[in-house]
Amino acid sequence: MSEIVICPMESCHVAQVAALEKICFSAPWSEDSVASELENELSLWLVAIDGQKVLGYVGSQCVLDEADMMNLAVLPESRRTGLGKKLVCALVDMLKARGVRSLTLEVRLSNEAAKALYAGLGFSEVGRRPKYYFDPREDALILRKEWEL
Repeated sequence: MSEIVICPMESCHVAQVAALEKICFSAPWSEDSVASELENELSLWLVAIDGQKVLGYVGSQCVLDEADMMNLAVLPESRRTGLGKKLVCALVDMLKARGVRSLTLEVRLSNEAAKALYAGLGFSEVGRRPKYYFDPREDALILRKEWEL
């Protein structure tokens, strides 16, 4: 196994990211939607790759000095290895370098593993979106992390 590298998503990663969306989410982004993020100047998507294989990714969009995390996903066989944490930390570091001061995200109310990850990274609950998710219908917690530049 080669070393896992976290880098900005490129066109060669899009198909694997879209496939990972289908594995991890009940309402996955299409390959075209993922690819369109490469053309969006507000977007920053990172992938964790081992050789040519995408093990996980995180996507965000920035407006001025605030960012929203769109999605975070890790292959089931690569979970519980710290990869999700590494992806979020790499994203925060790159956002800081771009002058961003905060990161906001939504997480399913029932997703205890993700909530624990985000709490451990210093995210705080700032709100709730009733019935935000569907299939199954569920509220989202809005979490936010802020930092000084």
